[in-house]
Amino acid sequence: MTVSTHMLRRRRFLPLFVTQLLNAFNDNLYKTAMVLFVVYSVYNSEAAEGTFSAIASGVFILPFFLLSALAGQLADMRDKARIIRIVKAAEIVIMSVGAAGLFLAWKGIAVHLLAIPLLMLALFAMGVHSTFFGPIKYAILPQHLREDEVLAGTGLVEAGTYVAILFGTILAGWIPVEIAAIGVIGTAVIGYLVARQVPEAPAQGEVEPLDFHFVRSSIALVRNTSHDRRVFLAIMAISFFWTIGAVLFIQFPPLAKNVLTASKEVASLFLVIFSVGVAIGSVSVNALLKGTVSARYSPVSVIAMGLFVLAFYYVCRAWPGEPQGTLLNVAEFIAHPMAIPLLLCLLGIAIAGGMFVVPLYAFLTTFVPKTQTARTIAANNIVNSGAMVVGSLIATGLSAVGLDIVHHLLLSAAMCLVSAWLGVLLLRAERAARTA
Repeated sequence: MTVSTHMLRRRRFLPLFVTQLLNAFNDNLYKTAMVLFVVYSVYNSEAAEGTFSAIASGVFILPFFLLSALAGQLADMRDKARIIRIVKAAEIVIMSVGAAGLFLAWKGIAVHLLAIPLLMLALFAMGVHSTFFGPIKYAILPQHLREDEVLAGTGLVEAGTYVAILFGTILAGWIPVEIAAIGVIGTAVIGYLVARQVPEAPAQGEVEPLDFHFVRSSIALVRNTSHDRRVFLAIMAISFFWTIGAVLFIQFPPLAKNVLTASKEVASLFLVIFSVGVAIGSVSVNALLKGTVSARYSPVSVIAMGLFVLAFYYVCRAWPGEPQGTLLNVAEFIAHPMAIPLLLCLLGIAIAGGMFVVPLYAFLTTFVPKTQTARTIAANNIVNSGAMVVGSLIATGLSAVGLDIVHHLLLSAAMCLVSAWLGVLLLRAERAARTA
């Protein structure tokens, strides 16, 4: 197995790794604090809460769909380290706006007229921020790491990302919203200072003019990445995975409140368990593959994920709710006889998901020229975000027509079958390329 931890002591990897940790931490501290506060303190309707959660998810995802083509062009044709520093400086301004929204909502000042619009504006801007940072965090790896380190580096970035999501989510569920407002600004400042230490990563090929027409450039970008069947299938499989993830994340807060009659700290615990599981899966699949980039375990992993989603659904269906107005705290929830099976199902979903998706990201950075890696990641983000927006719209529609939130889980389970089929096609294409 490739020893990957030595990279954490190298400047060619550590500053980028820490910058991504802080980025994921801040994203989730802000998003989770916002959604939990609104779901638990502003609305009092399962349909309204589900709709708000879905809209918030769509607002964050939309910039990936609109701007990923430009982000990929910039990352491949300009110094990636310089772009990181610009993006992280912008985060300080964005989080200041978001913090103002959190503070106003906490004080109950113009909640619907001003606070929630500010929260959504900052959420959209963070989506723009992540759109430009996303291609770089993967595309820079083949530039700074040896070929036999890329899979390990990808696994570390994915695992570290989910550990950061874990801590951001825990804090958002447990600290007061006014403290979260201060925390997101402080984290943005630290992230900018760390980002200044990322080594230069200049363009690897000829610098071409940027195409600012996002529709034309997006279509061209996705078309150009479809030439390698392995890369195309990896993008499609990743898209379905993140659609499943988006639908699950949309469901957690209203499901915890209305189906399991649990507090916002329990909703935060769900997100934590999910993040821990993906981190475990990310590291485990690297150990199984021994540094080789392969989709060997992807189909069986996503089938296992779908089975765990079904098990999670049946446990939720059987859960006896508390009397109206009563919410279980974490201790009371854990003491419930059905809590451990529920959490184990959720952990299984996440571990299997991590094992499914990490090798697919390695495909995107390994089987294309280094001059094209950022644009390949950007094309992946376009397709991913389009699929996730569709998933958010479906979740919003299901909530709007009054379908119980627990039944949304069946949609996630069904999408796992599509992901498994794509995984099988990818594995066949991988074997065909190996024997050609």
